[in-house]
Amino acid sequence: MFRTLKRILIGAPLHSEYLVREKLPKWKALAIFSSDALSSVAYGPEQIIIVLMAAGTFLYGYAGPIALAILALLAVVAISYAQVARANPGGGGSYSVARNNLGETVALLAAASLFIDYTLTVAVSISSGTDAIVSAFPLLIPYHIAIDLGVLFGVLMLINLRGVRESSTVFVFPTYSFIIGIIIMIGIGLYLVFTGRQPAIPAASLQFAWSGPALFVILRAFASGCSSMTGVEAISNGVPMFKPPEVSNARKTTFIMALVLGVMFGGIAFLILHYHFLPQPNQTMLSQLAGSVLGHSWGYYYIQITTMLILYLAANTSYNGLPPLLSLLARDGYMPRYLAARGDRLVFSSGIVLLSVVSAVFIIAFQGSTDHLIALYALGVFISFTIAQTGMVIHWRREKGTGWHFRALINTIGAVTTAVVVVIIAITKFIYGAWLVAILIPLLIATFKTIHQHYLNMREQLRLPRESYGGGSWKQAPGRNLVLVPIAGVNRVVENTLTYAKMISPHVTALYVGAEEAGIQEIREKWQRWKTDIELIVRYSPYRTILEPVVDYVDQMRRERQPGDFITVLIPEFETRKWWHRLLHNQTGWFLRTYFIFHQDVVVSVVPFRLQK
Repeated sequence: MFRTLKRILIGAPLHSEYLVREKLPKWKALAIFSSDALSSVAYGPEQIIIVLMAAGTFLYGYAGPIALAILALLAVVAISYAQVARANPGGGGSYSVARNNLGETVALLAAASLFIDYTLTVAVSISSGTDAIVSAFPLLIPYHIAIDLGVLFGVLMLINLRGVRESSTVFVFPTYSFIIGIIIMIGIGLYLVFTGRQPAIPAASLQFAWSGPALFVILRAFASGCSSMTGVEAISNGVPMFKPPEVSNARKTTFIMALVLGVMFGGIAFLILHYHFLPQPNQTMLSQLAGSVLGHSWGYYYIQITTMLILYLAANTSYNGLPPLLSLLARDGYMPRYLAARGDRLVFSSGIVLLSVVSAVFIIAFQGSTDHLIALYALGVFISFTIAQTGMVIHWRREKGTGWHFRALINTIGAVTTAVVVVIIAITKFIYGAWLVAILIPLLIATFKTIHQHYLNMREQLRLPRESYGGGSWKQAPGRNLVLVPIAGVNRVVENTLTYAKMISPHVTALYVGAEEAGIQEIREKWQRWKTDIELIVRYSPYRTILEPVVDYVDQMRRERQPGDFITVLIPEFETRKWWHRLLHNQTGWFLRTYFIFHQDVVVSVVPFRLQK
């Protein structure tokens, strides 16, 4: 039943040779890797205005210079990450750059920052998508979080579990529909601006004031607007997913993404200033802009619906960025090994599920509030930006080659610029939520190192000693296999288990734990009539517990065994024909198996007996 449901939801397993067919051309990769960055125009310019308006309308005019500063920063970061893609064709972005050039701790800082950024990307994108649709249909406001979680698990997670090819096919059309709709809206808006009688930017939108506190507000507005920069690094993380030539295609896609993002962000920011939009409850500024430019016609609803879709699908950037990063961390021993394995559909299934669960925690914890989630946003991604650019400077100095001075200069400018942004975000957003990120990043780094140390300890303990090679250890005299079979009665299940026990060892003991004298006497009589040569040990349990007497007897065996002896506990267990039959039976065998696996150095095995009806 489970296998059938899995086939329906996820699809049939794909052969490993199909991996090459999952590679993406540039036009599909743009939709897959750029949906996060492109969708941020739906909330990035608005966040600038929201922060400025918190101090009053006298700072409104700074929205224009802030938008220009963000566009300049976008150009610097895009050029810098094209360099990262060239230097790291294996993907991994900031983590790979730092691991190769800056050492373990800095690499883990980049990984922790990206982990937080990607999970917040999913949470923010989905919450913003729901904001867009409830702006057009206010009756859905009470169901905001339910819609968020439904889209997260019922759409994004399932589609990504089906594989890269299917997810790219699903996400291409909404992404390009959004781009076309926004560019047409901007074009119509600019036409109305320059053919109308009103000034391009009215005096109301050019209100400047200056004071000490104003600088803090302006910098905080810049930090919030920098949320439009998230996702720029995603292409460098996924270079191996491009069709050959991978590096060239990834670099071209980075520049195309930056160009499209710059046009949309700049156009929307300009039109918002022209119409002098102010924050409104349950009404995004993009919704206000679409209503003013297109009227409440089908075009308005087209913008709102495609915005909702692109914001939902923006989370897909994380689904194509974080699981490969987790696989690299897992291969290096900083995350559980199973995160490095591809699933049935040639995607990193465990990473996809982990990303979905952590993102759901953020959505629930912050009640799907985009404003509250945005406060956590951007710090992690700009930390990773700075680390990547710093690592690239060291890379070019080490590699040298033709034109290395120019390449190092580009990355130096990127490192200095993004480091300044990190300081601005950390200071201006600290009390608004960045403090949580400042706590989570060290916790994640400590987790990575703890996992890595565990794997090192495990490897050290499992490594064969030198004398074992050449067959030395096998020449020693073998010990005994002392087999214990806990029984609950005399029946066919026990008979099946004891038959197997005698096949693997001549040293077999059966153990019965009884809570009543009558039951113990009955078992003794049945055992005598059975006439087996296996010894029966009986323990009385006045407190009616089964686990403790069995554990005590195994402890006794451990104390009395000789060097080289093994202790094996065989648990008789019948397998019911239907799953719900399990609910009708005691799970003593499961408790025994769980305890011995985690608490004793004994061999534990289940001998099944399948019921036919």
